[in-house]
Formats: sequence, structure tokens, C-alpha cells
Amino acid sequence: MKQTVLRKYARLIARVGANIQKGQEVLVFCGLDQPKFVELLVDECYKAGAGKVRVEFRYQPLHKLNVRHQTVTSLAKVEEWEKARLQHYVDTLPVRIFLDSDDPDGLKGINQGKMAKANRKRWPILKPYSDEMKNKYQWCIAAVPGAAWAKKLFPELPKGRAIEKLWEAILFTSRVTEDPVATWQEHDRDLIDRCAYLNSLGIAELHYKGGNGTDLCVGMIPEAEFKGGGDRTKNSGVFFNPNIPTEECFISPMRGKAEGIVYATKPLSYNGELIENFSVRFENGKAVEVKAEKNQALLEQMISMDEGAAYLGECALVPVNSPIAESGLLFYNTLFDENAACHLALGMGSAATIRGYEDKTLEECRALGINDSMIHVDFMIGYEGLDIDAVTRDGRTVPVFRHGKWAF
Repeated sequence: MKQTVLRKYARLIARVGANIQKGQEVLVFCGLDQPKFVELLVDECYKAGAGKVRVEFRYQPLHKLNVRHQTVTSLAKVEEWEKARLQHYVDTLPVRIFLDSDDPDGLKGINQGKMAKANRKRWPILKPYSDEMKNKYQWCIAAVPGAAWAKKLFPELPKGRAIEKLWEAILFTSRVTEDPVATWQEHDRDLIDRCAYLNSLGIAELHYKGGNGTDLCVGMIPEAEFKGGGDRTKNSGVFFNPNIPTEECFISPMRGKAEGIVYATKPLSYNGELIENFSVRFENGKAVEVKAEKNQALLEQMISMDEGAAYLGECALVPVNSPIAESGLLFYNTLFDENAACHLALGMGSAATIRGYEDKTLEECRALGINDSMIHVDFMIGYEGLDIDAVTRDGRTVPVFRHGKWAF
């Protein structure tokens, strides 16, 4: 891939995704797959005004070794230096950039039960730091090709050509054009306009109906609103785009208000393994039954991570004619696949979807109905046969989606 194009992508992540401000500390979390691109990105972060950039490399095989050989107690321990680092993050609110290149099957064979036990033990210690930083810093998730990920998508191609093809797909769906900044500004405006229309309806409930068996009603929080494209930090009001790419208009629903069944339309990559051909049935807002042709035990484990893991945290609307969907690719990666289809998320909701959340505490937002959990896992439910109606608070039924596309 041409360096000039990759530099445009790096600049897009630094300036439009994270929107780094002068003097800010920046953390970059990434795998070992594209070190030259990481170098470009760090350079662009400094050019955007970063005062300090630190890179943390992660490697799935090492994580597998740690889980295999350490005890649950050792895996769960939060060291004092980790607490000091987290407190530094609370105090300084560094920008976070995540470059995803993981192998969708990269943790296959890992002891998922052992890892889950350790994570449950760690979470009560990590949660206060996480809550303290919520909505206060800029962050951006983007992607670069990993060799194993590329071969998963293009198994018939040699490794080098598969990586190049994945680069092409990432750049196309991320709208890296001749002028990506202007393209993203226009894209953000379109998503904001669609959210404004949805918010004008006064939606009390969304009803999902599909020929594949999906029949689900989800209640909305009266104080909540749809968000799309970029967001603003709670304290400083800095505008940033947390996902590159993004095609969704999303809202956090009312905890405890979901009835019916929904069928996934794409595989879910969770903890480095794929869950395929699954359904989730809700009663009183809670996932009370899950079925999967592949990795059902992992799906059951996911919704039992904590008390909130079985409740919905997000409803996201994405048409089937988005650039990602029209690419015809199944990415086996939630960042992309969630932006090819309508999706739901189990687990943590977003306090930032509450109107006037800037003047509310996190506890006040959760009291209004925002779900709380240690997980937030998106799974895709959209396809050409999905219809969605909005039932409004004044009793109207308004079409929102027909045959997988916007109805307005």
C-alpha cells in the first residue's frame, strides 16, 4: 500500500478520530502486525500536537501462554503499579487509540472459564477508575491488517496479497478518499441529521421483525437520544470520532424493557473465538435463553459475566447498503461487521446518550435506565429481511427500517 495513502489514514485517525489537542498525552494500543504504520501514526499524533505518545504492543499468543500457565489468583491480581498507572490516567485523561489487527480465531483453545474468572475478580478493582474517566477523554478504534486476519478473509490468496486486499477494504470502508477529513465531516453531518429525525419522533419502543424469526420489542429511556458519528468529551467538549469506520445511529435502551427473540445474522468474535448462528431470547429485559450452533458455552459465559451482562446496553441502526455491507465482505471483526448491519449490544450502556448528561453524574444516568456491566458486546441482527418500527409516546407507529434499509 502506498505510503501517501497510509499517511492520510494515520492523519485521519489522529486528527478526526482522536482529534488530539495540543499537549495531550496519547496512548496507542496495537498488535505486532503493522509496525511501520504505527510509526506513521505516532508521527501524525505529534504533528497534531501531542505532547507525549506511548505505544503498548499486545500479542495474542503471549496472552494464551499467560492464561495457560498462571493461576486464576495471579491473573486476577491488580498490582500496585497498575493502580498507580490507572490513577495517572484518571488525573491526566490521555487520548486512547486502539489499532485492531487480531486474528478472529487467535485465542482458540484458551481456557475461557479461567480467563472469565480472573476478569470477574479484577473488575471490581478496575471499575472505579473506569467510571471516573467515563466520557471524559477522546478515544478512537481503527484497524490495520494482521496476516492471520487477512488469510481468514482471503484464504485463496498468498499472505502478502491477502494483506494488501485487507488494506484496500479497510481504507475503502473507512472513507480514506483524496480528502478524508472533508469526507468525514460530510458523513458526520448525515448521521447527525438522521439522529435528529429519530429524536424528533419521541420513540417509546422499537419493534424488530424479520422473516428469520426475529420478533423483539425494546423499550427506550424517555431522557435518552440517538447519537451518531462523532461525540464530545464531557468536561472539555472536544469533538472526536470514536470508531473509524462508523455507519450507526445508536441509543441506549431502558434496562429491563426487552421482550422477544432475536437472531444473529453474522458471526460474533468474542474473546478471540467465533460464536456462530445464534439467537437470544429476552424476558423482562433479560437474556433468559441463548442458542448457538458454534460456541454456545462461550455465549452462555458471556451473558453471565456479571448481573448486567444479560441486559441490553445499545440499539444501533445501520442500513444494509452501507459501504461495509456493499463491500460484500464478512470481516469477522466487530468494528466492521457492526457497521454493516443493525446490531444490539449486551452489557454496558452509554451515559452519553442521556440528554444533558454533561450535567448529570454517572449514577444519575444509570438510575434513569442505562445498563451497567463489565462487558459491552455488539452482535449483528440486520439483513435484507429486517423491518423496524418506532412506537411513539403519543401512540403512532412510524416505519424506521424496511427490508434492511432506512424507511426515511
